[in-house]
Amino acid sequence: MENWRNVVLACVLSLLVLFGWPIVANHFFPPANPPATKIVKGKSVPLPAPGATPAADAPAAIRAREVVLKDSPRIVIDTPRLRGSINLRGARIDDLVLATYRETIAKDSPPVRLLSPSGTADAYFAAFGFAGDGVTTPNDQTLWQTQDSLLAPGKPVTLTWRNDQGQLFTIKLSVDENYLFTIEQSVANLSGNAISVRPWSLVSRTGHSKDPSTWTAHTGPIGTFNGATNYDVNFANLDGQEPGFFARIGGTTAQAGTNSFSSKGGWLGFTDKYWLTTIIPDPAKTIDANFRKGEGDRYQADFSAAPVIVPQNRVARSTSHFFAGAKEVTVLDAYKKNQGFANFDRAIDWGWFIWFEKPIFNVLDWLFKLVGNFGVAIILLTCIVRGLMFPIAQKQFASMAAMRAVQPKMKELQEKHKDDKQKLQQELLALYQKEKVNPLAGCLPILLQIPIFYALYKVLMLTIEMRHQPFVAWIKDLSAPDPMTPLNLFGLLDFTPPGFLAIGVLPILLGITMWLQFKLNPTATDPVQQQVFSIMPWIFMFIMAPFAAGLQLYWTVSNLLTIAQQKWLYSRHPTLRAQAGKA
Repeated sequence: MENWRNVVLACVLSLLVLFGWPIVANHFFPPANPPATKIVKGKSVPLPAPGATPAADAPAAIRAREVVLKDSPRIVIDTPRLRGSINLRGARIDDLVLATYRETIAKDSPPVRLLSPSGTADAYFAAFGFAGDGVTTPNDQTLWQTQDSLLAPGKPVTLTWRNDQGQLFTIKLSVDENYLFTIEQSVANLSGNAISVRPWSLVSRTGHSKDPSTWTAHTGPIGTFNGATNYDVNFANLDGQEPGFFARIGGTTAQAGTNSFSSKGGWLGFTDKYWLTTIIPDPAKTIDANFRKGEGDRYQADFSAAPVIVPQNRVARSTSHFFAGAKEVTVLDAYKKNQGFANFDRAIDWGWFIWFEKPIFNVLDWLFKLVGNFGVAIILLTCIVRGLMFPIAQKQFASMAAMRAVQPKMKELQEKHKDDKQKLQQELLALYQKEKVNPLAGCLPILLQIPIFYALYKVLMLTIEMRHQPFVAWIKDLSAPDPMTPLNLFGLLDFTPPGFLAIGVLPILLGITMWLQFKLNPTATDPVQQQVFSIMPWIFMFIMAPFAAGLQLYWTVSNLLTIAQQKWLYSRHPTLRAQAGKA
């Protein structure tokens, strides 16, 4: 009866983990990117991007982008990484695609579109201008003048506009070879009186990010103010919602409605998982910054500097920057170091363990550049980790083998004191001391691997360097789940299993290798514990199915190396192997 109760308890616990984990994981640990491919009749077929712009995937739009782009004169943007144009009406950067990134892995997939002009679906743009009291300043309908036709690295453009009061406003834009625009604003006061003006910059977007904001990966409004990066504000707050219970427990600074900050330097804007737009003031100047909601479904991040008095026949100047592009680790790090942008690397939500996650990324990225395949790089990283942990693992396996060797004595004690649990525990402790074994020794390597596993999870989830990276055969994206599942006969059946049941080949291999690894471990003294261990590999097979294929690959290879180490240990200690076999 006792054994049946233990079996039932083990089954109940397993079901709780199996069905409860997806609910917890979706909030705290989002599993992976959406699948990049689908297996159809045994072949990988690219899937459309779920967050692609309407022009890329569907005709839905307020007005067609091509029509809106013809409404006003424009200056072409052409860099190694960016393509697009500047709208001379309103001095807006509102047409931008990322030339080196595609929406999907399909060969004919369009490039990722980041910015779109107002009047289109998913309107998203940056604008720069001036405000002042008693002076006519340019507005969103102002048509700026220029003699230039192309913005490219080393080829800046200058926009000018003159009011009827004697002031000449100028915006000079330049761009580097990556994603950074430099904005030099000036106003020349040619009137007979002093004026007061203040330059401003803004980023405006329509709608929430298509990437969900979670506990481990923030998307939405983001900024660094007075040296601290703020992930607290989200779109729901700008919509008027108060911060949630867990946010308040964590000490959020967000509030319902407009969120305002006063900061020396810093930056602010909007982030998706992989893409970032942010306006960056002069690091030496104090600004007033805001996240706010505009009309309809529009959201805005803006800042303005302190008012400047411009005497007659004088010129006031200010410099700011605008970043629009991919959150590449080395690029963000370079801007932080060379431009002095505070915490710019924190545009990637590394979290508390950035000190450990970035070194893991750096090693993985170095291995990738060495071998040219991120899957092989993950395998090499796993070998390095297991190699560094080998001395500890050797002690662990020796202790576990010794535990198997004392199993007969432990069973004798369990039979002898089955009615006296306290006496049994005392006798077991005495046996452990006499035989010099530690039942908890096997926990240390597992505990040491947890931060490595979590760091790899964050790297696969957040870094764009992992996006759409293939491994071998059907695995075309290591940041997405393994798409090949036997539930539809590897795509031969016209049936797509739900995510919970879409168990790919890698999760199956993970479960099998985990089961083989547990088979070499000593038998647990507690029947419930033993029952849990016996079904845990198959539970983890389901749990890991929605996670990134790269993470599944790491765990599977780690299991294989662990099995090899255990076999090697038993080969060196045949007496332990024999004793374990008798147990």
